[in-house]
Amino acid sequence: MSSNYDKKPSVPVYGFKHHCWSGWADIGAILNDKIACLSNEKVVVVVDCYHGVYHEDVKSMLRNKIRHDHFFVSTDSFRSTIDISELVYPDVTDDRVFGFMTSLTIDDYFDQEQLKHLSAEIEAMTDGVVIIYGEGATRLAGTWDLLIYVDMARWEIQTRFRRNEINNLGVDNKDTDFALQYKQGYFVDWRVCDRHKQTLMDRIDFFLDTNDRENPKLVAGEAVLEGLREAIKRPFRVVPFFDPGPWGGQWMKEVCDLDRSVENFAWCFDCVPEENSLLLSYDGISVEIPAINLVFKYPRELLGDTVYARFGKEFPIRFDLLDTMDGGNLSLQVHPTTQYIREQFGMEYTQDESYYVLDARQDAHVYLGLKEGIDFQQMITDLKRAQHEGGLFVADQYVATWPVKKHDHVHIPEGTIHCSGRNCMVLEISATPYIFTFKLWDWDRKGLDGKPRPINIGHGEQVINKSRTTKWVEKNIVARVKKVAEGDGWTEEQTGLHESQFIETRRHWFTKTVWHDTQGVVNVLNLVEGKEVIVKSPSGAFEPYIIHYAETFIVPAAVGAYTVTPHGLSEGCQCATIKAYVRT
Repeated sequence: MSSNYDKKPSVPVYGFKHHCWSGWADIGAILNDKIACLSNEKVVVVVDCYHGVYHEDVKSMLRNKIRHDHFFVSTDSFRSTIDISELVYPDVTDDRVFGFMTSLTIDDYFDQEQLKHLSAEIEAMTDGVVIIYGEGATRLAGTWDLLIYVDMARWEIQTRFRRNEINNLGVDNKDTDFALQYKQGYFVDWRVCDRHKQTLMDRIDFFLDTNDRENPKLVAGEAVLEGLREAIKRPFRVVPFFDPGPWGGQWMKEVCDLDRSVENFAWCFDCVPEENSLLLSYDGISVEIPAINLVFKYPRELLGDTVYARFGKEFPIRFDLLDTMDGGNLSLQVHPTTQYIREQFGMEYTQDESYYVLDARQDAHVYLGLKEGIDFQQMITDLKRAQHEGGLFVADQYVATWPVKKHDHVHIPEGTIHCSGRNCMVLEISATPYIFTFKLWDWDRKGLDGKPRPINIGHGEQVINKSRTTKWVEKNIVARVKKVAEGDGWTEEQTGLHESQFIETRRHWFTKTVWHDTQGVVNVLNLVEGKEVIVKSPSGAFEPYIIHYAETFIVPAAVGAYTVTPHGLSEGCQCATIKAYVRT
């Protein structure tokens, strides 16, 4: 059967037909018209940016297509590359993978004397069109007449890192190894830019989307805000992105209709709002913005009051797909305890997780928990020897293996050694701090770049819970399914997670309509069985929404009641969803 997986889901926004433009020629014309309508003798146009923009593209458009008398670049007032490198070092650290979540702000990047001098020069001007461009550009202008914000998707930033096309914020390092650039972006640049962007969101006149270099788009700020308001009133999907990996498989190529020429696909991030994008569609033109903007702007409506009170402006639930079908084992790994991640990395909660098995071959299995009676220190010694001297680490000697089949749900509390084996298609349901995986053994293989993948035995041995052995795993976290309710054409099951984890999961099997209610808490669901379903509002509060097999969708807390019903080719057939929400 052909794939019906939607790789470009969007939120339709009505009533803004003439508020979105594409191509540099139209963008320049619209901005010139807007500037011409301003009657001031002096017009200040600020073009502020997120990190990762192709600056030469945007500056060329501004210089060549926008009528102006003065042009300033904010980063000319930044501290030197050496000074900024020293500034961020305590958060970047020497570790290849991990840093510390920064508390820096965009103000810390400016040389305050240069900033004061340039701001005074701009303030003293009495006429003409003044353009101020770059990261933190609003800091050079006490007031402005027009604010344009050039936003960027995180995944596109990473792609540009990999091609050595962009620098980290305020430094000259585009030729640096991707892993180091990504780390500085994750722990520093994106935190700094997010803090700054949140101060501007309600004052932005136009958003500029340059994620597609060949097709830039300009959209009115009020249209974007309306799109965000629309998103929190209905179920929606973020834009999934797919990535190959050294252990990647072949399942997603068929089910999600991906490029068959790519060697493999290892990951699909289909609900990680911090990294995924949100597409807003205006009369056929789709504008891409970071999905985290929705969390920033409407956290209570999206998350619910209780979740917001606990996590703030963070989306705490993550869904992603891990494909090892005809691939290899994931890395043997462990996630830190809450205390360890807080003390070492400045994070408030850790990556508790679970594996929901979407599909599996007969030989599929997972590694989970230590075997009874092993010598823990000998295991660590053997891991270090394999890392530093080469040779193999015999994982089966120390770590228990468990056969898995389709629709099994395996819970993995922090501190539990684990990994999925080959020939398994995993829907990973977890807490959001996804970068904090301590790899212990990677099966003597290299990454796609030909370099050894980072191994974190030093961190791992500090957090492995030695009591998580075979007997404990069997009793506490394997095959724990409990029927909790049933009705006409449906059954609801509790599948976990473990009592120590804050995420609750419920599976519904159904041939008829299932009623759900967010109860004031954000819901995240994936269709794990069935070709497609339709999601409706009992009161008609939102348009019916069709979801296909393996797609993840978000139901904001503000939605309240909603129904899920088999649809199309699934009518009369048994379907199943897995739903996750924060326990309150």
